[in-house]
Order: sequence, then C-alpha cells, then structure tokens
Amino acid sequence: MDSWLRVLILLGCLFPVLVQCRVRHYKFNVVMKNTTRLCSTKSIVTVNGKFPGPTIYAREDDTVLIKVVNHVKYNVSIHWQSYVYNFTITGQRGTLLWHAHILWLRATLHGALVILPKLGVPYPFPKPNHERVIVLGEWWKSDTEAVINEALKSGLAPNVSDAHTINGHPGPVPNCSSTDGFILDVEPGKTYLLRLINAALNEELFFKIAGHRMTIVEVDATYVKPFKTDTIVIAPGQTTNAILTTDRAVGKYMVAASPFMDTPVVAVDNLTATATLHYSGTLSSSLTTFTRPPAQNATPVANNFTNSLRSLNSKKYPAKVPQKVDHSLFFTVGLGINPCPTCKATNGSRVVAAVNNVTFVMPTIALLQAHFFNIKGVFTTDFPGNPPFAFNYTGSPPANLGTTNGTKLYRLPYNATVQVVLQDTGIIAPENHPVHLHGFNFFVVGRGLGNFNSKTIRRLMCLL
Repeated sequence: MDSWLRVLILLGCLFPVLVQCRVRHYKFNVVMKNTTRLCSTKSIVTVNGKFPGPTIYAREDDTVLIKVVNHVKYNVSIHWQSYVYNFTITGQRGTLLWHAHILWLRATLHGALVILPKLGVPYPFPKPNHERVIVLGEWWKSDTEAVINEALKSGLAPNVSDAHTINGHPGPVPNCSSTDGFILDVEPGKTYLLRLINAALNEELFFKIAGHRMTIVEVDATYVKPFKTDTIVIAPGQTTNAILTTDRAVGKYMVAASPFMDTPVVAVDNLTATATLHYSGTLSSSLTTFTRPPAQNATPVANNFTNSLRSLNSKKYPAKVPQKVDHSLFFTVGLGINPCPTCKATNGSRVVAAVNNVTFVMPTIALLQAHFFNIKGVFTTDFPGNPPFAFNYTGSPPANLGTTNGTKLYRLPYNATVQVVLQDTGIIAPENHPVHLHGFNFFVVGRGLGNFNSKTIRRLMCLL
C-alpha cells in the first residue's frame, strides 16, 4: 500500500476523534472587586472581577485546562482537587457548579460549568431555541470570612445572609433600590433551557416564574424523565435544567427565589430574591405579573418535586442499578455538642456536625496529596462504617451529645459497589442535609421518614 494512502486511512480513523474532543483553555484571575448591593459597598473575592463568576463551557469528553492565578490574601482552592486544573469530562452532560472550597469564599467565588453533549449527539428532548444560566445565591453586607470566623470563635450559629440573589442581584429593595434586579429577556413563542444553580451557602431554595410552568429534564448533570412543575426546589450545590416555553401574553413576569426550611428552630434568611422575565415587545409602562412563593415550611411542595425525579432510563441512557453490593455503609448525619474554651457566649461549648459521631478536623495537607505521596500522619483509615451505638435516631437524643474529633477516612477498593444509607437524626434539631459525592454519579434507590428499616423502605429507583 502506498504511504500516502496509509496516511489518508490514518487521518480518516483519527478525524472523528479530533472533531469530537478538544482542549478548552480558561484563565481565572482571583481578584478583589468593590461591589454594591443593598445600598452598601464591600470588597468581594471574584474570578476575573465577575459575580457570579465566568461560565465554563465544554463538551462531554473534552479536556478543560484552567490556569488560576491568585491575587488576593486568602488561600484559594477551586473545587477541583488538583494544583493544575486539568481534567477531562466523562460520563456527564448538563450543568454543574464550580466554587472555592476554603471557609466561606464560595459565597462570591463560584460559577457554572456547562457540559454540552458530544458533537452530533442530540439532547434526549427537543432542542431548545436558547439557553440561559441562572445562579441563585446569598449576600451578606458583612465580610463573609468575618462572619464564619466569628461563629467558629464564639460557638454561635453564623449570622444568616441579608438577601438572596438571582445572578448576583437581590431585586428591588425597599428604601434602597428599585432597579437592582436581574432581567431575563425572552422572545415570545420560544423555548429556553434554564440552567439553574443553587450557589447559596446554607439554604435550600424554591424557584418560581409567575404564570409559567417548566419541564425538568436534568439534575446534577444527569438526564431525568421529563416532568412539568411550577415550583423547583434546589439545595446548595445542586443544579437543575428546566425548559421554559414563552407562551404567555407579552409582558413582565416575576421570577422568585425563596427559602425552604421546615425546621422552626433553624434560622434562615426569609427574604425573597426577585428578577423579571421580560418578553420582547413589552411596553415600559406594563405592570409586572406577580407570583406568591411557597411558604417557608412548604414540605409537601418540596416533597412533590423530589418524588417526581426519576432516571431517564432510555436505551441510550439506561439506569443500570447494580444488583450486587460489595460494601454496605450506614451513616448517621446530625449534630453534637463539644467543648470550646473560647466560646463564652455558649458556656464553653459549641454545636458541631458529625457523621457516625465523628466531627471532621480539617487537615493542613490535602487528603489526596497525602494519599498520593504517602504522607503519614495526615489522616487515619478508621472511619466507622456504622454508628458507634444505636438509639432512636429520630426520637429522644442520647444523654451524651459529645462527638469524636478526627480526620478519618473509610477506605474502599477500586471499582467496588457501595450502598450508603444516610440516616438523619433529631439531635438538637432535625434538618435537611444535602450531600454530594465528588466525581461520581450514584443511584438513589429509596427514601423515607423516621428510622431506616431495610424491609419497609420505599424504592424509588431514581438516578441522580
């Protein structure tokens, strides 16, 4: 065979790969930026001076290379566990969140990661005419690092935020500003894929658009069976893709983000962030159509949304739930009370979080770094796979509310199939605990109220 023909054949084999995959380059300069909200100005940590930060776009199987240069006084760890931010996107498509991972810097240091399907691969739903990224968040008038540091020192809960935000804006504020709201411009008769992200630090949020229903098609970079809703509930760190059809009369419609918290003893920021869905051709004198957000403790609304989530389970995107479990773990998630010499306001103690009665101690050396370079003394591998003692987890708490402090890990073999039961507890206060697992998709196969019982748990078989 002639050498030139061999070259042509080789190029023909490689060309589809070259077309499908590429390297996406981004430059992140971490800088301070004076920003005004709620009629007060403060300096915040940003990427490239933007709040929210820039959106990263890539396709499935692309390699993303991000050069991060830190120009601020804080140590910064963007949410990819590497000193060189060089990673390949595999097995996910949809919307994710990137954010800082040191104390509360993520309040302003965050943005969207949009993963498009491979070239030539369609969405498993009708392709929308347009796409929009919508980031929900919280805003403090004070320096957020000062807020969390004071809480750690005093033992008291940190102050709740002063406002919620939609794409960095709280909406009109009485006695302050009537214009500080995000405007979502749309055209009549079109479809829009809303890439919704909750970048709030602490609070689950309801999301509504007056007079419109949305079709949910993806959560946390995984396609789901489409369903319609007028209210989305989304926890911190979660993402939801929803298709909006602009089929209403030309006009202005309120967009609202409000808190969901059904535990009365837990304080939250009860203010609603608002934006405007603005149809092209709307007269400036047109009145806005309003919507009423759900009540803060609207558990049925939240459960209705969560119970509607199902894996797409199509031929191309099957839900292959493992039938054999190699390791079964039972994690109780809740609160405890430990000694705190500096906590005079709370009589020398503070409330702490714990899993299986272990309160995590932040190491000074990254866990992956210690593992990779075999650095001793950074962590131990004795994290308990079950609670140290059993009790009525949703009833009266045990007499001793102290926890064990430690940097403990549970070691698993590569490629193992693991079942994890997360049991919330009623210690001090029952509350929701959104949980995400770095680098993995997982199957949610059941949920319920009260104490876990493997014989009666309701099976949902939904993929998140």
